[in-house]
Amino acid sequence: MSEFGVYVHIPFCRHRCDYCAFATWTDRDHLMVAYVDAVIADIERTVKKGMPVADTVFFGGGTPTRLAPELLASIVSAIPVTSNAEITIECNPDDVTVEMIKIYAAAGVNRISMGVQSMVDHVLQSLNRTHDPANVVKAIAAAREGGITSINLDLIYGVHGESVDDWRTTVEQTIALQPTHISAYGLTVEAGTPLAEDPSRHPDDDDQADKYVLADDLFSAAGLMNYEISNWALAGHECRHNQVYWSQGNYTGFGCAAHSHLDGRRWWNVRTPDRYIDCVAKNETVEASDEVLDAPTRAREALELSLRTRDGVPLGTLDVEALEGLVEVVGERIVLTRQGRLLGNEVSLRLTP
Repeated sequence: MSEFGVYVHIPFCRHRCDYCAFATWTDRDHLMVAYVDAVIADIERTVKKGMPVADTVFFGGGTPTRLAPELLASIVSAIPVTSNAEITIECNPDDVTVEMIKIYAAAGVNRISMGVQSMVDHVLQSLNRTHDPANVVKAIAAAREGGITSINLDLIYGVHGESVDDWRTTVEQTIALQPTHISAYGLTVEAGTPLAEDPSRHPDDDDQADKYVLADDLFSAAGLMNYEISNWALAGHECRHNQVYWSQGNYTGFGCAAHSHLDGRRWWNVRTPDRYIDCVAKNETVEASDEVLDAPTRAREALELSLRTRDGVPLGTLDVEALEGLVEVVGERIVLTRQGRLLGNEVSLRLTP
């Protein structure tokens, strides 16, 4: 039985990165208090309608740490959670202080996910990121001093101008910080972003494959084991919230543009913070649209998601012989080899539910 998750979207950013296509704004800070009030009101009315107690909570964005920590903590406190809930906040390394973390921890936050992307200055500049790699070191020290020791670091590889040695530097320096979890994603080009409009900066598939193999070797040697194509963790530190998504579990999203899922029905909220605040103030639904997955679509999606994880898929759903080198049989399951992880999308096309 999957756990129940809550996602809270914080749409405020100091600066927008070139590759970002998320619902974020750099000119809406004046709405912060009203937005937090709306999120809390939305949570309260959803709880009254029978929302389950949450096993996992994840604050994403945007930049959740743009909010005053007391404001963010007030949202945490409004969400009914189980006694052992995993509560994660995405953090910008430039924002983190010991005092901030202590306020988070007092509210129940027990995990942070830090947007590191790279530990090499010129690579960060290529991404149009503003933080200083030295602040990552300070931020992790502050998190631990403030009482949160479950730490994920988010990395991006395949950036224009990033050499293999640059990437090795990022991986080695990240491992040296001893996080409990690392997410490493190949740079993707999202329509409508400045990156999309500049083909000269688009990533190269072969370069990304080489960097993936390098990262997997070094992470594994450090005891961080791959449990989903882009995620590595120390034993017992896998992200429970992401596992809700990967197992087609149920979750409710709060805030503008947040997505929700209940037993095959997906819906998403109005996109802008202004509209979200207005809808809640009028006690109207914040739902913008929805889709309902039929049984065959849902069954196929379940296999596609599970294939990405170390749990793999049941015997009989893939032709193992035809995919030699890309998959292997482990007990009663078929799992991707590392080569298969590099070609995961192609392998998933061969699934037969």
